[in-house]
Amino acid sequence: MTILVLAAHPDDEVLGAGGTISRHVRDGDEVHVAILGEGITSRYEQRQDADATNLRELNADSRRVADFLGAHHHAFDLPDNRFDTIPLLDITKIIERLIDEIQPELVFTQHGGDLNIDHVMLFRATLTATRPMADCPVRGVYAYEVNSSSEWAFQQFSPPFRPNLFVDIGSTIERKIEAMAMYESEARAFPHPRSAEALRAAARKWGSTVGVAAAEAFQIIRERR
Repeated sequence: MTILVLAAHPDDEVLGAGGTISRHVRDGDEVHVAILGEGITSRYEQRQDADATNLRELNADSRRVADFLGAHHHAFDLPDNRFDTIPLLDITKIIERLIDEIQPELVFTQHGGDLNIDHVMLFRATLTATRPMADCPVRGVYAYEVNSSSEWAFQQFSPPFRPNLFVDIGSTIERKIEAMAMYESEARAFPHPRSAEALRAAARKWGSTVGVAAAEAFQIIRERR
């Protein structure tokens, strides 16, 4: 099986689906991770003021994380927290080209009701790019949550995250934690939602929902069996 995981920023793929990626790779599936945004320029007054060294290091981290998880890595350079300044069509075409190239059966993407505007725009673009035309290889589209974005919307944006698919990551949760630690500029200390303790707690919470030790939660957008 071929799987495409779409992420607006480096670390979103780990926060939302790191354990699931690791499990699919372990099971022999081919996983591609596409990071569409460069990740940190919104922390500066102007995008051009961003430290080029920090950008290179973050991109290198995302490649190391993909290698660690066993996934193929694809990186793009959309502006951080400014996806809404780009025509939706341009974002959609990036995803369409990836789908044409990779021919994934399953696509994981950001949740559409997140606090972060880039996540919202990526969700919209994903739905457009994966329209179930006769020649579309994608038979399943799933939205994932991102700690420090999905829950910080406090369900005030539509749609709220309503998970209805849970992947047992009891055997891969520690690889998820290790992968997140490789993002030194993005990981945070507890009680931040991106801390190792918070990630383990979230996995235990979703796991207890479905009777396993640890799980990642997804919302099925569409699925064809």
